[in-house]
Amino acid sequence: MSHEQYQSVIQSLHDCMEACNHCFDSCLQKEDVNMMTECIRLDRECADICAYLEQSLVRNSPFSAELANVCAQICEACGNECQKHNHDHCQTCAEACFACAEACKSIA
Repeated sequence: MSHEQYQSVIQSLHDCMEACNHCFDSCLQKEDVNMMTECIRLDRECADICAYLEQSLVRNSPFSAELANVCAQICEACGNECQKHNHDHCQTCAEACFACAEACKSIA
């Protein structure tokens, strides 16, 4: 399959990566950064897998379905963690993560 068929998934991945990177950076600025360690950790994991899967889809990797399955799991974990925090950036990130998880499941 060509990557054009995955445009909506690629956009979801990119949006999620950006939201996670913003959340990661914003969490580091919090006064009690220790409370945000799991959020920060999962933001990094999620941003990295989203970026990797985006690249994999563009290059038509034979492992795209397997990577999409893992990406969906990580996005859900990150979304669940971000949902626990009342910061706007965490809530925005959770929304992007859940949308991305659903997009990944559609190709997993």
